[in-house]
Amino acid sequence: MSDKKVSRPCHHCKSRSASVPSDTSKIHYEKFWLYRHCSSVQQRDRQAQKAGQLFSGLLAMNVVFLGSAFISSMIFNKVAITLADVWILLSILKVLCLFWIIYYLMGTSRQPHAVLYRDSHAGAIWVRGSVLLFGSCSILLNVFQIGYSTVLVHCKSKVEIVFPIIGILFICTQAYFLWHHSKDCIQVQHNFTRCGLMVTIATNLLLWLLAVTNDTLHMEIESQLREVEQRFAGNETTLCTCPNTTICKVFQKGYILLYPFNTEYCLVCCSVLYVMWKNVGRRISHHHILNTKPKFKLQGVVFGPLLGTSAVIIGACVFMMYQIQATSLDPSRQVLVIYYSYYIVLLPLMSVGAVIGTIIHALEKKELDTLKNPTRSLDVVLLMGAALGQIGMSYFSIVALVATDPSDLLNSLALSYSVLLIFQNITQNVFVIDGLHRRHVVAAAEAKHAGHSGQDTVAAEMPGEEETTLSGKQEHSQTPPGKEEDTKEEQNREAYSQRRVSVLELGQEIRKASLSYIHTYSHLSWKRRVLREISFFLVLCNIILWVMPTFGAHPLFENGMERSFYGYSTWFVIVNFGLPLGVFYRMHSVGGLLEVYVTA
Repeated sequence: MSDKKVSRPCHHCKSRSASVPSDTSKIHYEKFWLYRHCSSVQQRDRQAQKAGQLFSGLLAMNVVFLGSAFISSMIFNKVAITLADVWILLSILKVLCLFWIIYYLMGTSRQPHAVLYRDSHAGAIWVRGSVLLFGSCSILLNVFQIGYSTVLVHCKSKVEIVFPIIGILFICTQAYFLWHHSKDCIQVQHNFTRCGLMVTIATNLLLWLLAVTNDTLHMEIESQLREVEQRFAGNETTLCTCPNTTICKVFQKGYILLYPFNTEYCLVCCSVLYVMWKNVGRRISHHHILNTKPKFKLQGVVFGPLLGTSAVIIGACVFMMYQIQATSLDPSRQVLVIYYSYYIVLLPLMSVGAVIGTIIHALEKKELDTLKNPTRSLDVVLLMGAALGQIGMSYFSIVALVATDPSDLLNSLALSYSVLLIFQNITQNVFVIDGLHRRHVVAAAEAKHAGHSGQDTVAAEMPGEEETTLSGKQEHSQTPPGKEEDTKEEQNREAYSQRRVSVLELGQEIRKASLSYIHTYSHLSWKRRVLREISFFLVLCNIILWVMPTFGAHPLFENGMERSFYGYSTWFVIVNFGLPLGVFYRMHSVGGLLEVYVTA
């Protein structure tokens, strides 16, 4: 039909038809066919990609549901499903993941044209550094678990020794895989790679879920030791107690201290693996490749590091006081007042800084980066999702405190803490997400101008040092050789002059660095300067707010008001799921704020 339409004669244009080439319609038809063919190929490729993602997602969902059923059965019915059964299931999944990772490293990634593109946004250095840090702590955790189980081998099963050994192998292999291949956009074996990544994500999620449910035992021991002993008095595991030996106490304390890092490791690995899963089969255009990648430089900030360092030092002192009092037999009420007061002072400062930064983002009128970026999309989802942990706990706490006795000093402080925490999470999320979507513009002219002015100032302020050095050398060259005493005096004089020159050079370098820093700071626009100050201040604040709950500061559980209002079991579940998300939120906020600082 299309040929007939194209070759239909036109009676009004017979005179012009002779001058037009006879194959014009044919060329147009071939271009149209080629366009249709390419479009159909792209459409089929898109459909195959969606089908592969759907299948691998369903596979991961089934694995997560199966593992969750095992873990839930272990919690509610410890007779039918024991912890050893859950460990056996997770060991099987770890072994499968190990086989796939080794196959990817030795086979898939080494095929020709396997990795044609690498996502520059994926696998940031702070993310991979977090994987190595938390992975190292998780390895030490497994070592302490092996040592503790070995000391109590007379009452421990062999599974409790084999499971951490497999865990060490899994952590080492996965950390190596993520460090070297987190940026890969694999172009071969799409479906098999997607399924392998999704099974690994599901395994890490189940390990996180098991770590969260097991962490409840540590919190019970710390907060209600007598109730736990009465509740598990008939359990055989209570007979397996740690003997009064130094090595057993070291293993026990080290295990409890390093336990929170295992949950963070699992969550970070899940985020990196998800970005790799999204990048399978992805072809990156030239617009996504950054010619000048911004680097972290501690320039242009003065007040942010000062205020942030002060917050970190004060927070460390408050945390040590809290830990000393909380671990005593009779914890005082005063330490909770100090803890809440520190948060009540710090959280409004962080909120005001985030609001000011958001206003400056609106005033800057930078173009939004609308390019497809799976890493940035995941960062936004993780920030919003992880913030729900602290926000949810805060709302539960607000309801309990308002319904009981809000006039009490401790309750009023806890109420103010919960309200301010919600506001701080929201304002910080808006500031970070807005900053992540801003397009980075390299201010080369400003940097060049600052460099030239710094060099001119250094040269103008120190004109006589080079002349002093040269004149000293000329004096030594003009000194005639004499007797031995003159030679010794000359050597002493020369050594003294050399020391003087080295001191002058050191002072010159220090002055150069100081002047270049001052000029870089002064030549930044006030908007970029304020954004950097705010970002660096929020980075340090989020670090101390990450350290305090990670290493055992849990006032929401040890306060007692919410626990008595909701009941022990209900409040225990709320805190146990909210606290790990809150810790992960602080750590992930540090990465997002560093990105905002670099691109400001």
